[in-house]
Amino acid sequence: MIRIKGIKKSFDKLVLDDLNLDIEDGTIFGLVGINGAGKSTLLKIMAGIIKPEEGLVYYDDKPIYENIEVKKDVFLLPDDPFYSRNTTPENLIKLYEAFYNLDKIAYFEYLNGFQIPLKKSMYNFSKGMRRQVFVALALAIKPKYLFLDEAFDGLDPLARLTLKKALLKVQEENNMTVVISSHSLRELEDICDSYGLLDSKKISSSGNISEHLEEYHKYMIAFGSEMKEEDFNIKFITFKQDKRFITVVVKNNLEEMTKLMEEYHPLVIDEINIDFEELFIIEVESRGYLK
Repeated sequence: MIRIKGIKKSFDKLVLDDLNLDIEDGTIFGLVGINGAGKSTLLKIMAGIIKPEEGLVYYDDKPIYENIEVKKDVFLLPDDPFYSRNTTPENLIKLYEAFYNLDKIAYFEYLNGFQIPLKKSMYNFSKGMRRQVFVALALAIKPKYLFLDEAFDGLDPLARLTLKKALLKVQEENNMTVVISSHSLRELEDICDSYGLLDSKKISSSGNISEHLEEYHKYMIAFGSEMKEEDFNIKFITFKQDKRFITVVVKNNLEEMTKLMEEYHPLVIDEINIDFEELFIIEVESRGYLK
């Protein structure tokens, strides 16, 4: 288990403060938050790259910072990893072989699947192509703990699908613990079983994604005349109106919602699926970020 206890970190300003989080072994964990929330900083602290002013990160009760034995099981793929003008996909692995026991056959198979030229300089690659090379490297290393910062950034739909399939396969075969920071929340919903929302310098909510989604319900409701939010004695999480139609998010299931709406005589009540990205927007809107 990864146990994060009381983390505090500042640069020019306070970024993380008394942050606590537990991540179970063998899970794929989605780290979400708005730009500037501190996701990359937290991942670097978790990987033992930077030291917090307060608090510690433990792996099975062993602290990671300046602990080589723990660090050898951890690999962080940052948003913009280092490469030189002369780096090619073929010679990139020479650097990482000094630190990790990577699977060369798997590495070149991933590159072939991504259709990456092996001998060309990565300096001339697009961001998406460079991302594919480093993703292939990360998967070939097969660490016990894999951290991916903005894993899907710059990847086209086919490359994203290839990454998801490969990641799920490697994770299952090696019981790997994966932490993914990404703005592509629909991608996270596809592969993550748990999440943490980084907000106000702390993890403000966390848990199982499916269970969290089940707490919220979205409905489209039609009336015979135009209805406004103030006409209802109901607590809505979100309320959108389009003449005689309203779309709302609440924590009431369909049976409860139907009873609550009886006195307003709706013509139709239809429940609509709500996804992880929409739920994230609801949560950040409730904190005033998108207003």
